[in-house]
Amino acid sequence: MKINGNAIRPGNVIEHQDRLWRAVKIQHTQPGKGGAYLQVELKDLRSGTKLNERFRSSETVEQVRLEQKPFQYLYAEGDMHTFMDTETYDQISLNAELIGEERVIYLQDGMEVMIESFEGEAIGLELPKQVTLAVVEADAVVKGQTAASSAKPALLENGIRTTVPPHIETGNRVVVSTEDGAYVERAKD
Repeated sequence: MKINGNAIRPGNVIEHQDRLWRAVKIQHTQPGKGGAYLQVELKDLRSGTKLNERFRSSETVEQVRLEQKPFQYLYAEGDMHTFMDTETYDQISLNAELIGEERVIYLQDGMEVMIESFEGEAIGLELPKQVTLAVVEADAVVKGQTAASSAKPALLENGIRTTVPPHIETGNRVVVSTEDGAYVERAKD
C-alpha cells in the first residue's frame, strides 16, 4: 500500500531500496527555507542495520503489512529460540540476533508472542507489553527517605536493573514494561 512520505509512523514497516525497514524514530523538520520533510530512523528487519532517511510529503513509499500469528515460547538452545504455533503445533526457531538482544531477556517459558512474517519468512516478533518478574536484589530503604516520593534500584531475575518504589523488597514480584524495563506495578499474584 502506497503512503505519503510524511505519513510514516514509528513501528511502520516500509519497503525502501528493495529491503524491508521498520521506522524506529521520526522527526518532523521544517527548515527556514525549502519544504518540510520527515527525518526517519529506519532499522533493516533482516540484518539489523540502521539508516537515517529524509522523506518529503510529495514522495510515496510502500508500506508493508506483516502477517502476525500467535506463538508460544518453548525453550532456548544456544542462540536459537524455539516457538510453537498455537494452532498447528508447528515449531520454528529464531536467532537471538533477529529477535534483538535487548528483547530476548524478557522471554519466559510458555509466554505467548506474536511472530511477524513476510512472504512466509519470520522476520521478527512482538513481545507482550508487560511481563512479571521477581526482584532478586533490592537496596535497603534509607530511614526518612520514605517521606518524599522516591525510588531505589533493584535487580530483576532476568538481569535487568530498574528502579522500584521503596516498599518493594527482595522476593517480591513486579510488572515491568518490555519496551524500556521500567517498573509498572507490584504483581497481584
